[in-house]
Amino acid sequence: MKVIVLGAGVVGVTAAWYLAKEGHQVTVIDRQPAAAMETSFANAGQISPGFSSPWAEPGLPLKVLRWMAGPHAPIVVRPRLDLAMMRWLEQLLANCNAHDYDINKSRMLRIATYSRDCLDALRRDTGITYDDEQRGLIQLFRTQKQVDAAARDMKLLDLAGIAHEFLSPDDIARHEPGLMENRHLFQGGLHLPGDESGDCHMFTARLAQKAEEELGVTFHYETNIEALDASATDILGVRTSMGRMTADAYVVSMGSYSPLLLRPLGIKLPVYPTKGYSLTLPVTDPARAPVSTVNDATHKVSITRLGERIRIGGTAELTGYNLRLSRDRRELLELSFSELFGAGGDLSQGAYWTGLRPSTPDGTPVIGPAGRFANLWLNTGHGTLGWTMACGSGRVLADRMSNKRTEIPCLDLSIDRYATA
Repeated sequence: MKVIVLGAGVVGVTAAWYLAKEGHQVTVIDRQPAAAMETSFANAGQISPGFSSPWAEPGLPLKVLRWMAGPHAPIVVRPRLDLAMMRWLEQLLANCNAHDYDINKSRMLRIATYSRDCLDALRRDTGITYDDEQRGLIQLFRTQKQVDAAARDMKLLDLAGIAHEFLSPDDIARHEPGLMENRHLFQGGLHLPGDESGDCHMFTARLAQKAEEELGVTFHYETNIEALDASATDILGVRTSMGRMTADAYVVSMGSYSPLLLRPLGIKLPVYPTKGYSLTLPVTDPARAPVSTVNDATHKVSITRLGERIRIGGTAELTGYNLRLSRDRRELLELSFSELFGAGGDLSQGAYWTGLRPSTPDGTPVIGPAGRFANLWLNTGHGTLGWTMACGSGRVLADRMSNKRTEIPCLDLSIDRYATA
């Protein structure tokens, strides 16, 4: 088929790669001058199947209320007259129970674990490098309450067959020597040896180049996507700033902007932007810097080593499509890093960035056909885990569009799960 992929972030580019590997003629359209210039540009850098969890968890509403009373809340809701936000929050709250949490986390673990395996195979096949490391991740618990809450997640990790172990503070310091002086801050940690790290922007840019040079994928950058033309049952074309383009099939991978494109077609995609922030700074003392990735469970901040750089990422802010950089969010990132790694990196040289994560209320991405339009497909809504889930999502999508049997169950990843919501 001739396929048009809308969006050149990591999710769109990996989809284009796998579709082209299946022999399809693929065109990618994006408004930016190059691949991975928005949400994929400076994310946390972690590929974390074992850390895949929905925000909608039991007790979340009370946690958010407590956080709002403090200066360094990891999740912030900026109230606004926004019906899309209200509907999304309503659906999020409906998922904040133990039954739905277990279902949603199991779905996320399935696609994330598969995606890591797809990425491993892609790395072997192509030789692609992106400041990548395969050294695992440690989630740091500062309180006994966090340790107790992790026990439920460890049971789900057991069911999913994901390797993990609980670490004492001394064990943590052996894995991450830069934490030796501050190990007294922790009650313990969860080690996920199968998790990885790497620069998402570097990966996506290099994969896009390979897709173009080796598989014949065409990229139209600096091209605004304006609307989809449709009949009652099919998409007829996409209107862009460079003119109307047509194909046999269309894939929407526009992140947080996907629902805006689909709304005129009557498709209610439950994706809303959750704003995240990051700091990227140089390593100043390798002995004090992270070796791989750690997640601070208290501040909801991740700290990742990317070659000679450190990426500090985290926080979630519901404030619509606002891309202004917030000073208090930077303070939270700096606080977590200072408490854990101190002089390992130079915060004064940190490059501050923000991006909009396309989040669903249940945490699971939307991958599959888009309702009544036979030639319209969705691959979006990955939230904080676009980098983690991109390769697996692209492979599942390409298999389904090629009428091939998928290697993992995927029907419950489609938009149909919201039909009765």
